[in-house]
Amino acid sequence: MANLTTAYIGLGSNLGDREASIRGALKMLAEIEHIELVRVSDLIETAPLGGSDQPNYLNAVARIETTLDAEDLHKKLTDIETSLGRVRDEKWSSRVIDLDLLLFGSEIVNTANLTVPHPQMHLRSFVLSGLCWLNSELLHPILKEPVNELAARLAGTDFVLNPDLPQLICVAGIIGVGKTTLAQRLAGSLNCRLLLEPYDKNPYLPEVYAGKKELALDSQLYFLTSRIEQLNLKTLPKRQIAVSDYIFDKELIYAKRLLNPQQLASYEKTYQPAVARVASPALVIYLHHSAQKCLDRIHTRNRPYEQVIGLQFLEKLNADYEQLFTDWKLCPVIRISMSKFDCTRNGDINHLAKQIRSYVVV
Repeated sequence: MANLTTAYIGLGSNLGDREASIRGALKMLAEIEHIELVRVSDLIETAPLGGSDQPNYLNAVARIETTLDAEDLHKKLTDIETSLGRVRDEKWSSRVIDLDLLLFGSEIVNTANLTVPHPQMHLRSFVLSGLCWLNSELLHPILKEPVNELAARLAGTDFVLNPDLPQLICVAGIIGVGKTTLAQRLAGSLNCRLLLEPYDKNPYLPEVYAGKKELALDSQLYFLTSRIEQLNLKTLPKRQIAVSDYIFDKELIYAKRLLNPQQLASYEKTYQPAVARVASPALVIYLHHSAQKCLDRIHTRNRPYEQVIGLQFLEKLNADYEQLFTDWKLCPVIRISMSKFDCTRNGDINHLAKQIRSYVVV
């Protein structure tokens, strides 16, 4: 007796009677010998990928059980598309019906005609939402993460990999959370460029921490200038990974915490024009930990100028970072609890590095 495999099919339509096309495809799928249609997610309406000028899509995900192999199942899906009037045109063009084999059990398939898991399903909220509706703990065979975790990284947004931009990975989090250590380990594992904040080169920072608030603007402008230089779109090569131990968007977090109103107004005159020159991250790795644990780490590493940092300041920074990433839409965000992740464990680093490769163009 042939093995029974659970598979997941993504359905989409943005031409004609979209719902009727999806219902028709499901009916045809259920009528195929060796396939049992088990369950279908709710319909989800989404904008077309890549900002193209097309009608919105209706999407759904179906769970089936089948004794067919992956290649034969894919052929059946193509036949349904053809019978319903699918015209194969350029990538992401409008279509009456689209049927994608998302997952085929835990199998990994790479042939000339088929790639499973679907190579960009982890970047599509509408796909992951449908999968979560059917089985939120379903494990991605390559990323080894459940679909509800993959969905949380996207905050309801759909992303497209862009080879024409630098593939910038930004490690974010408050002081003492372990950003630099992780960035260094990731750069080694990914064999890529490492961009570090020039803390020890900032001549104003020790003075600011010592209480000379009149130098806070000079310190922030020093950091701003160095970050603009490091993350400049003109200097970061396209299609090459770089890992930084900071995210440019934190600039305003620290400026608003450390500058008085007059200093902040002067700072923003330099900051606002600079934003357009800075590369946006392709992926953010957001590290979070309790403020007390971060303070303990600050004391352990014993940088003299950091020893005046207090718990209350770190708690405020924690709240600022949480606010920053509450509704973040610029790129996927992988959240890592540092109570569960260890930068010294090769297994943790390798698992994260493998995931990162799926969120960038290399």
